[in-house]
Amino acid sequence: MKYNPNEIEAKWRKYWLENQTFKAENNSDKPKYYVLDMFPYPSGAGLHVGHPLGYIASDVYSRYKRHQGFNVLHPMGYDSFGLPAEQYAIQTGQRPEDTTAVNIDGGFDKEGNKIAGYRKQLDTIGFSFDWSREVRTSNPDYYKHTQWIFIQLFNSWYNKKSDKAEDISTLVAVFASEGNSNVNAVCDDTIQQFSASEWNAFTKEQQEKILLQYRLTYLAETEVNWCPGLGTVLANDEIVNGVSERGGFTVVRKKMTQWSMRISAYAERLLQGLNEIDWSESIKESQRNWIGKSVGAMVSFNVKGHNEIIDVFTTRPDTIFGVTFMTLAPEHDLVAKITTPAQKTAVESYIEKTSKRSERERMADVKTISGVFTGAYAEHPFTKEAIPVWIGDYVLAGYGTGAVMAVPCGDERDFAFANFFKGQEGMQEIKNIFDKDITESAFGSKDGFQLIDSDFLNGLGYKEGTYKAIEALEKLKQGKGKTNYRLRDAVFSRQRYWGEPFPVYYVNGLPQMIDAKHLPIILPEVEKYLPTEDGLPPLGNALVWAWDIEKNKVVNTDLVNNTTIFPLELNTMPGWAGSSFYWMRYMDAQNENEFASKEALAYWESVDLYIGGNEHATGHLLYSRFWNKFLKDKGYAPTEEPFKKLINQGMILGMSAFVYRLEGTNNYVSKNKIEGQNVQPIHVDVSMVNASDELDIERFKAWREDYKNAEFICEDNGSFIVGREVEKMSKSKYNVVTPDDICNEYGADTLRLYEMFLGPLEQAKPWNTAGISGVFGFLKKLCRLYFDDNGMIVTDETPSKDNLKSLHKTIKKVAEDIENFSFNTSVSQFMICVNELSTQNCHSRAILEPLAIVISPFAPHIAEELWSLLGHEGSIATVAFPIFEAAHLVESEKEYPVSFNGKMRFTIKLPLDLTKEQIEEIVMKDDRTIKQLEGKTPNKVIIVPGKIINLVG
Repeated sequence: MKYNPNEIEAKWRKYWLENQTFKAENNSDKPKYYVLDMFPYPSGAGLHVGHPLGYIASDVYSRYKRHQGFNVLHPMGYDSFGLPAEQYAIQTGQRPEDTTAVNIDGGFDKEGNKIAGYRKQLDTIGFSFDWSREVRTSNPDYYKHTQWIFIQLFNSWYNKKSDKAEDISTLVAVFASEGNSNVNAVCDDTIQQFSASEWNAFTKEQQEKILLQYRLTYLAETEVNWCPGLGTVLANDEIVNGVSERGGFTVVRKKMTQWSMRISAYAERLLQGLNEIDWSESIKESQRNWIGKSVGAMVSFNVKGHNEIIDVFTTRPDTIFGVTFMTLAPEHDLVAKITTPAQKTAVESYIEKTSKRSERERMADVKTISGVFTGAYAEHPFTKEAIPVWIGDYVLAGYGTGAVMAVPCGDERDFAFANFFKGQEGMQEIKNIFDKDITESAFGSKDGFQLIDSDFLNGLGYKEGTYKAIEALEKLKQGKGKTNYRLRDAVFSRQRYWGEPFPVYYVNGLPQMIDAKHLPIILPEVEKYLPTEDGLPPLGNALVWAWDIEKNKVVNTDLVNNTTIFPLELNTMPGWAGSSFYWMRYMDAQNENEFASKEALAYWESVDLYIGGNEHATGHLLYSRFWNKFLKDKGYAPTEEPFKKLINQGMILGMSAFVYRLEGTNNYVSKNKIEGQNVQPIHVDVSMVNASDELDIERFKAWREDYKNAEFICEDNGSFIVGREVEKMSKSKYNVVTPDDICNEYGADTLRLYEMFLGPLEQAKPWNTAGISGVFGFLKKLCRLYFDDNGMIVTDETPSKDNLKSLHKTIKKVAEDIENFSFNTSVSQFMICVNELSTQNCHSRAILEPLAIVISPFAPHIAEELWSLLGHEGSIATVAFPIFEAAHLVESEKEYPVSFNGKMRFTIKLPLDLTKEQIEEIVMKDDRTIKQLEGKTPNKVIIVPGKIINLVG
């Protein structure tokens, strides 16, 4: 018999599929355990060896928990809506649903290129996924539930008194009986008070407009990142250095009417929930920073000569007497109203310039100082002095109120701004209100000072000064104490085609929800995926996209009469919509009526282990937690938090290869010849480079037309050596290694073990294909314990103490490592164990049966084969994990060093339970002792049982 991984692995994958080995039950006497991988997007490029790292880790853990007797849910699906598929559709004319299906299931694209398909690639690696629960966010049977959740959000408001979301009908009842003066809700800042009689007298349209200011999802004019090149709004994390991450198109800030989600209602709960979950401190800190809780005061400044007020949130109301100027965000609504004619041109020019910078870029850029004086002045609430009002891009419209009361003596950014514009009209001298020197820099500490030149606050410190300042502002009705959050409401509209359609139609410009029983509202066919000629989103191209309220169905767009047939929403939902509840859909993926039954939700509760990349530290994880908390409020989700434990796997890096081109020529210089040359490094496909870093010159010349006539300056031996560098594994760097190639040559078990062996799960590590052969050799050595060329060699012989010691060391080590996610040291232990058993010539069934189970989570295919060869029926997957017995690791003997006058001469193995006298008697009778003493009697025999034997004199 020989180890043939391709044959063995295909056999057992077929067995798992036919027997639904990994299908989880929604009701079981076993304890439940839910392991989840972050939702992958199925790109046409497929998987490279970096992608499966987290999946292998989660699979090892899932298999281990099954061995421990758990009913394990380990599902997989696809986050299949998104901009990449739409951009590909625009470029090639193919339907996004077709290209997405090919990317998942495999097949051929329009150009005839063969696409392996995510499903086939995942299956080849031998994951224990419950494929009966597969979901795809772009399938109507999935996104009907996304649409349903949107409707629930629309029909809810956040009651601060009960600290949870409630049905909008409860708010309407309060309005009808007592108005809104006593309502404590998360809502728009511009709410006008009204009585019950006024509410009841309002028209239906007026009432709907008011309710939009309270709903958890609402329409509002919002500052967004607009990308004309892509024809859509982008999230901050889709922008790099002011341009779109995809395509490198210019991005500008502009105001658009958008759907938004009132995630800010959950800011405090999102913050407090971090204390209840087992996540890394770095991820928690990222979320805390994003939520950005700060305690301070809201202060109102009247604008001189205008009936306008500038509201400012400050964490330092104690510094109110140090205000030298004010800064508004360039996008602030007041800018156009208060700017003087003399400053109008400068202000408008600055606003246009600023619109081309993303919020993230503005936040990160702490070195550039820019701004413009508006010509307007505000009035200090206490001194009534005139305070110049500026605009500056370091202030963001969506953070706080979009306005800053600048206290240069106490804030470094204000200090730098004031000094940069020192002497210009509209910039006053810096006031110092601290008993500290601020000649060189601001004094930003909250400790170790007394306030000066601060009227009734003189002599006070931070705490007492803050309290007195707020008290005085409240008496003036120009301020109050407030807790603020950096977290802003999430824009929930995208001007794209390939996304979830909103279940919304419009009557007189006001949104109406389609009844849930008519869902899903299916994405319509369009002729082209670009915005319309008049700038509408791609759905504006749809010929069948209007809602008939009598027939309750989508009808032709040209039938809109605004009486019985109304226009539908043209925007689609963002990419994060479908991934914000998918873990709950997995609990009951075949349920046609609801996203999951109460019974399924109650059984699985939440995800016990979530594994994925740390690039989702804020966006996905915050939105997911928000939706989960909302669904908990509404009685659907059983737990407050969706993910109990979170592990972020590190990145597998690629080993890139470079050729060096002489500047301005088509000549290439070998690595060891480039010194003193003016060369440009160029990425080259790693498949053209051998293990000695030598380039296949002919393949390189045939790679591209412009390399066809290239000249090469080689090493003295005629070889051409490339440069090497560890970088992110990426198709654009030509350093991608596909798992398919590894699996074809060495088998999936080798790939799985090698990826776990590379290093600690949470650290980045470079890929080196050269190391694969060592792991493959280990698996062959493992097999030789069980069979040779003539067949099985396993015996029923009683295992030796050494056999048992090797096995139980491994059982103990592997169980502890898996629980601690230290998978790399488990693989090391397997190698040690197999080496020891090989040296011991062990072929005992009592040792090799439990060893197959222990290695099964890591190398499941060969484990299944060995289990079968050992005579067992069925899968090894649910066989109980071997129990560690400490007795086998207790040493019964000790190899003593025997020394004469402190110098070790030989060793002797003795039982550990011997007394000093017994040890001395045995040593003195040993021939080697007699030879060393040469007839002499030692003056002293020093014996420490279990440690040393020393004969002196």
